[in-house]
Amino acid sequence: MENQEPVNPIRKFLSVFQYSGVAIRIVWNTSASLTLAMAVTTLVSGILPAAIASVGGMFVDAVSTAFQGNGLAAEEARSDVLRFVLIEAGLVILMTGAQKVNGICQSILRVLLGNEINVMILEKALTLELAHFEDAEYYDKLVRARREASSRPLSLVVKTFDLLRDTIALITIGVFLFQFSPYAVLLLGLAGIPAFLVEAKFSGEVFRIQRRRSAERRMQIYLEMVLTREDGVKEVKLLKLGKLFLDRYVEIFRKIYKEDRNLVIRRGVWGYVLGLLASAAFYFAYGWVGFAAIAGLISIGQMTMYIAQFRLGQSAVTNSLTSINGMYEDNLYLSNLTEYLDHQVPEQNGEGTEGPDLEDGIRIENVSFSYPGSDVPALKNVSMHIKPGESLAIVGENGSGKTTLIKLLTRLYTPTDGNIYLEGMELGDWDIEILRQKIGVIFQDFARYQLIVGENIGIGDVENIEERDQVVDAAKKGMADVFVKDLPQGYDTQLGTWFKDGKELSGGQWQKIALSRAFMRNQADVLILDEPTAAIDAKAEAEIFAHFKDITANKISIIISHRFSTVRMADHIIVLEKSEIMEEGSHEELLKADGQYATLFNLQAQGYK
Repeated sequence: MENQEPVNPIRKFLSVFQYSGVAIRIVWNTSASLTLAMAVTTLVSGILPAAIASVGGMFVDAVSTAFQGNGLAAEEARSDVLRFVLIEAGLVILMTGAQKVNGICQSILRVLLGNEINVMILEKALTLELAHFEDAEYYDKLVRARREASSRPLSLVVKTFDLLRDTIALITIGVFLFQFSPYAVLLLGLAGIPAFLVEAKFSGEVFRIQRRRSAERRMQIYLEMVLTREDGVKEVKLLKLGKLFLDRYVEIFRKIYKEDRNLVIRRGVWGYVLGLLASAAFYFAYGWVGFAAIAGLISIGQMTMYIAQFRLGQSAVTNSLTSINGMYEDNLYLSNLTEYLDHQVPEQNGEGTEGPDLEDGIRIENVSFSYPGSDVPALKNVSMHIKPGESLAIVGENGSGKTTLIKLLTRLYTPTDGNIYLEGMELGDWDIEILRQKIGVIFQDFARYQLIVGENIGIGDVENIEERDQVVDAAKKGMADVFVKDLPQGYDTQLGTWFKDGKELSGGQWQKIALSRAFMRNQADVLILDEPTAAIDAKAEAEIFAHFKDITANKISIIISHRFSTVRMADHIIVLEKSEIMEEGSHEELLKADGQYATLFNLQAQGYK
């Protein structure tokens, strides 16, 4: 995008309407009545200025006649003066009212449209896969779509209406000026072209610079977040990272500022120089009309009218060209929004709601997976079978593929090769909503929602978030009820520090909240815990897993853990190493095999001796 060819003016003029239909549709859907009111008031504002100037000329002629005439002629002239004053006053009142109504409509639409566009962006985000959010290039698309997207559609529609208004005004003015001289109309049209060409160049350059900066803008936002949020401030202070991050933030700003300053200066200088040509054209016409009046070719009133018409026409030409440049720039920004909204996400939703073999559980056959852009597989030829009522533990070093396997089971990713079946049906054939209702999962990097306790647990099953009995039961299973009862408002206590009266929890307490969230899904057939007790003390862990098997007696339970006191409780254990299954079996079988599992178990056991 950075090395685009210079914009052809004709092509540019045609391109200004490229997204006008999209913008008008969005604005119309936001509020049809306000859009219609804007269109009508814009039309009225386009016709009235020329009419007011024409009435003004007739007023001057009537005054001149009243001065020079006598008797009946003077009396009629005085009547005309009064009539023209009232007519012009009425037209001014009407135009002012139309402009005010137009401004009110724009202000209301701007608020409504900001929400409408943000909702569209967020709705699109709901359809994206996890891989999109982990792709820096696609994330830049999202940032570009959100930047100014809420204002650009309205801006494009307003400028389209403005162009229509100025075009109508120019046609009306052109009719009057043509009576004076066709060359006056030609001069009027040519006077604004130089400034238009300069704006054409710089509006495209501004867009290309802004598009190129997406990653830098995100880095600034990230640095702001690290320096101002409570989850990062501890290390920032202890490791003295504040100056380092602030310097980087300022360095990005200075780079952006230097580029912007140079662009603004160049744009301003060129705009001023070429704008002088338009002023020269006006004063040429000014003198031309004046000498025509001296020569007696036109009346004083006509002279006044033509000067006013030319001034209005020049303003209309300038405004038209500015609108075209603005529309061009708005189109460039809207291309970001449409690029994001039109991104095709492959349809991965099946229609299955129940598998053909309920007793088959989960079957994984020769599954491999590689992350986009990586040549090293995260999983390689993994196969296993877990039946209802069985528990599986997965162990392995960091990076061995444990969490990736869970993401495949929950269909956050799709296997590169191989198949995964639930109840005898391939995961891709399941209705995604039904599939995810059947699975309860807590990841090691679980979210700490700035919500009240009941909601923090209840979102594990959104449909039953208001069922307090179910929330309390889930809290008991996750061992969170022990400390929740001591919170200021119990299950109605605000958690986190972002909002008023928020209560911050310890790492272990947050993890119990997350565990309770997983237990909230009491209708789920599969319960997956990824490092579920990493921040919980050994005593609490023992208590949780003492009744864990009872809770999941008729379910499939999958546990990822580095604690072998937890792992040994599972019916079946697999050991992942370098993305492959190296060993599998029960705890006793793996110890007897004296392989990697036994080595890891004995190393951990020594720490407790």
